[in-house]
Amino acid sequence: MTMDRFFAIRSTLVALPLVLLASLAPAQKASKYACSEPNPAQLCNASNTCGSASTPCEVDVKRTANGASSTPGIPGAKSNSLFCVKAGTTVTWKSTSKNIGFVVDPGTTSPFEPGGAIIGGADKPASVVAKTPGCYKYDAGACASGAIYGMCKDTTAELVIVGAN
Repeated sequence: MTMDRFFAIRSTLVALPLVLLASLAPAQKASKYACSEPNPAQLCNASNTCGSASTPCEVDVKRTANGASSTPGIPGAKSNSLFCVKAGTTVTWKSTSKNIGFVVDPGTTSPFEPGGAIIGGADKPASVVAKTPGCYKYDAGACASGAIYGMCKDTTAELVIVGAN
């Protein structure tokens, strides 16, 4: 192999990752977090809205192999994905996994009534009512019953409470 050909191949291999990164840059314009968008309520639609004034929204909190997950009761919903509820909707946090306890922390300014941490488990669902419209990050932690150090995991997710129409 000649030296010119060697340097041409080497230059191509060095430049290729830079070209790939540059081509991905426009796809990264959207924010990773809905709550940092200017109007997060615009992200709500029929496919990510849970429950209604007459039907509760159920959110399943589980302990997974690598962490925890919270999944709203919406067909096709992915765990820890953004979901929306209308103000006045009852949100029931539960775990369908056997022997799991959970804590959901909506932060210092809870949008739910009653406020504060939401504590429940496989045998004890916890219901709250969405009250304050806005976008909220929440932490959900799940533990196996009788857990020892390292058996509890947590996750962070977001929800949007939209004003009642």
